Amino acid sequence: MARKNGINRRTFLKQTAAAATVFTIVPRRVLGGPGHTPPSEELTKAVIGVGGMGRGHLRYPGARLLAVCDVDRGHLNEVLAGTEDYVKGYTDFREVLERDDIDIVHIPTPPHWHALIAIAAANAGKDIWCEKPMARTIGEGQKVIEAVQRNERMFRLNTWFRFRDDFYDFGSKVKPIKQVVDSGMLGWPLKVVVGKTTGFTFKFQWSGRTDLTPQPVPEELDYDMWLGPAPYKPYHPHRVHQTFRGYWDYDGGGLGDMGQHYLDPVQYLLGKDDTSPVEIEVDAPQQHDDAVGSWRRITYRYADGCEVILDGAGTDEGAAYIEGPEGKLFQKFESDITGLKEKVDALPDPAPQIADFSESVRTRKKFALNESNGHRSCTLVNLGVIAVRLGRNLRFDPDAQRFIDDEGANRLLHQPMRGPWHV
Repeated sequence: MARKNGINRRTFLKQTAAAATVFTIVPRRVLGGPGHTPPSEELTKAVIGVGGMGRGHLRYPGARLLAVCDVDRGHLNEVLAGTEDYVKGYTDFREVLERDDIDIVHIPTPPHWHALIAIAAANAGKDIWCEKPMARTIGEGQKVIEAVQRNERMFRLNTWFRFRDDFYDFGSKVKPIKQVVDSGMLGWPLKVVVGKTTGFTFKFQWSGRTDLTPQPVPEELDYDMWLGPAPYKPYHPHRVHQTFRGYWDYDGGGLGDMGQHYLDPVQYLLGKDDTSPVEIEVDAPQQHDDAVGSWRRITYRYADGCEVILDGAGTDEGAAYIEGPEGKLFQKFESDITGLKEKVDALPDPAPQIADFSESVRTRKKFALNESNGHRSCTLVNLGVIAVRLGRNLRFDPDAQRFIDDEGANRLLHQPMRGPWHV
């Protein structure tokens, strides 16, 4: 694969003794034999952040793992014990990015690190596979787009329902739903309800705690590096690892965790990949300034009248997933109505998408869910997070990507970072 400096790995291996040393420690079962891809031709990757999510993505078809990184040496050592000898461990992601033999960087860190590492990876000439949510703020998402496109990198956001797998409780992929929407048979504008009635939960049990008392930092954890750009707060185990999502500094609770899984397909179905809502209405109790709490309802309204309702309280009993002036679409719709599957199958297919990131990296063609449309679905999440935090309705300019007549909300677009970190 050609790199920014014009030298691919095959040339690099021939030209440098250091690279030759790397070549010789690759096991023979990888180097040759029927069905094996020569190391000079295969894609390689590193995983930065090997907690629960990172461990689930150490191996996937199309790329060979060369490096893992984590600020918790306990996590790092556990993962290294189960990988090949040539996989090297790091505690500082910047050392990973200095390696010339890594094509793809996978980023399953907490979200307050997503944008910083993605931007650094793009600047280092790496292609990027990023976990959701894409960025902790709208401003960070804009900076990711700039870096990825300036460096001509390929970017994948790791939620997949717009192009693969059954969509939660629907018993169907998103494709036939998209066909129905695009056909116009439901009419326009549309209302989408995302909540308990339509098969979704926002995991409010992951809310933060307000009774944290400082605890000693475990010896194996570099807590200062874990915090990174986030404001300094005394260590408590509930702030880190599996429960970090309950704190505004690092994520947005269940909405931050599940929102992009749920809302990216909505954005795709409604054809909103290049825009955002103009109004956000919220019904939520007053929030703590540190710990994320629950909320009852968030309503997004687009300029054309389409609405997306997040029913956190689960009160919309009997709601359709999608409703228009001409019809409603419920869960498991294909199996509920005799003959509908045949009608849907006869509808035109949606535009083709690249659903294999290795193909995107090799062909240099955008992945189905990339930095641009991924930013817009992440913006849906962050608009909801800001409305809940502030406890008020908001108006938003989707072109300027700023709130209208609300400087308090605009301050949350680009939150300050703790030095020396910046985007």
